[in-house]
Amino acid sequence: MKARQKRLILVLIGIIGVAAASALIVNALRGNLNYYLTPTKVMAGEVSKGDLFRLGGMVREGSLKRGEGVHVEFVLTDYNNDVTVRHEGILPDLFKEKQSAVVKGKLGDDGIFYAEEVLAKHDPSYMPPEVKESLHLDKKQAGAKPENTGTTANVAGEAQQ
Repeated sequence: MKARQKRLILVLIGIIGVAAASALIVNALRGNLNYYLTPTKVMAGEVSKGDLFRLGGMVREGSLKRGEGVHVEFVLTDYNNDVTVRHEGILPDLFKEKQSAVVKGKLGDDGIFYAEEVLAKHDPSYMPPEVKESLHLDKKQAGAKPENTGTTANVAGEAQQ
């Protein structure tokens, strides 16, 4: 073989190696993604039971129930559908009813979401962008007139106190 052919083969092997390494990295990162879903998407069956994912929405007023120890149960809603959430652990200090929350966990066979982690808003006017957008879209789809989504209280359709 000529020197030129050897160099060409080495360059091709290098390109194939970089492409294979890139494909492996992308595949590994894709497996670590936790997708955000609304209660409506969960109720529509867009997630398999036992899959790890994020669920976001508003904590329904009057739904927070504290059990023995650190056991809590509450309902997340997008105003079209509700999902009951159970969590064994301490809730964030800013976790409240009528506020947005995102929980990470798995949907059980009983239809209850078992949360490993609960994230709450950190500022009176903050709502995770995907929660704000999904609530806005879900209200539009339900035929409700979308309200100003600048604050959590406005999205809930209640006066800010």
